[in-house]
Amino acid sequence: MRDVAELAGVSITTVSHVVNGTRAVAEATKQRVLDAVEATGYTGNAIARSLATGGTRSLGVAISLVVNPYFAELIQVIEGEAARAGFTLLLVDTHDTPDTTRAAVHMLRSRRVDGLLLTPSPGPLSTALPDLHQLKTPIVLVDRLSGEGVVDQVGPENVGATAALVGHVAARGHRRIALISGAAGLATTAERTQGYRLGLRRAGLAFAPELVVCGESSAEPARAALHRLLDLDQPPTAVVSGNNRMTVGVLRAAGDRGLRIGRDLAVVGYDDVEWAELVDPPLTTIAQPITDIGRTAVRLLLDRITHPDRPARTVRLPGRLVHRRSCGCP
Repeated sequence: MRDVAELAGVSITTVSHVVNGTRAVAEATKQRVLDAVEATGYTGNAIARSLATGGTRSLGVAISLVVNPYFAELIQVIEGEAARAGFTLLLVDTHDTPDTTRAAVHMLRSRRVDGLLLTPSPGPLSTALPDLHQLKTPIVLVDRLSGEGVVDQVGPENVGATAALVGHVAARGHRRIALISGAAGLATTAERTQGYRLGLRRAGLAFAPELVVCGESSAEPARAALHRLLDLDQPPTAVVSGNNRMTVGVLRAAGDRGLRIGRDLAVVGYDDVEWAELVDPPLTTIAQPITDIGRTAVRLLLDRITHPDRPARTVRLPGRLVHRRSCGCP
C-alpha cells in the first residue's frame, strides 16, 4: 500500500479509501490510485484487514459435493447472491459424514469466516454443531433442515410435494405405488417418506412396507432397489424416486428389465434436472425452488451476522409439479 501511495502521489489513507470504498475520493485522484494498483499488482491483505475490522467479508459453505446437479446449481446461486453483497465464499466438501462435516466446520471457522452455510450430513445435528453455539458463529442450515429449531434454516417443502407425486399416479389408477427413498438419517429422506405415506392416505391406499426400499440417495443402489421391487410377488406399477440421482438408477433398472416407462411402469421423481425433458418419455418431477433457496440462505445469514440475537427462523419453500409423460399420462 505504501508503494501504491508513493507511485500515485497520495497518502496511504487515500489508497485505503479507494481500495475499500470507505470514503468518496476525487475522480482524478481515484484514477491515479487505480493506475498505481494495476502497475504494482497490489491486491491488499485480507488477513490483516480482518484483524483490524473483525470480519473477513467471507462466508463458509460446508456441503456435500456429490455428483448431483442440484447441489452444483445451489452453490452457483449462493455464490452469486454473496458476491452481490460483497462477500466471497470458502467452499469445503463434507463428504456427507459427521466426522468430515465437523472437520469442515472447524476449518472454515479457523479461516475467520463471518458466517457459515451448512448442509448437514446424516445423523444428529449435534455431532457437527456443539461448539458453534458456544462461539456464537452465525450459521444457516440449507436444504436438510433440523427439527431442533436452534439455528436459521431454509429448504424445500418435502412432505406436501412428495404427497402430490403419489396422488398424481394414484389418480391414474395405480394401487401398488413404491418409494425408492434416500439415505437413512437425512431429514429430506424422512420428510419425503412422510409425504409418500400422506399421499397414500389421501388416495385411500394402505401402506405396504415392502414397497419402500432405500436407494441410498445414489444411482446404483437405486437400480438394485427397483430390481428388488420388481421381484416381489406383487410388484409395483408406479415408482416414486426420492431424488434425481436415484431416478437415474430407476431408469437403468427399467431398461435392464425391458420395461417401457409410462406404459409398463410409471415413474415420477423428486428434483427436476435439465435432462428430465430429454429422456423418452420425459419425466414428471417436482422442481425444487433452488434459486429461492440459495438466495434466502445468504440473506438469512447476512441478517444473522447483523442481528445476532434475533430468534431463529425456518423457511420452507414450495416445489412445483412439472407434469410430463413418464407417469403414463398422454
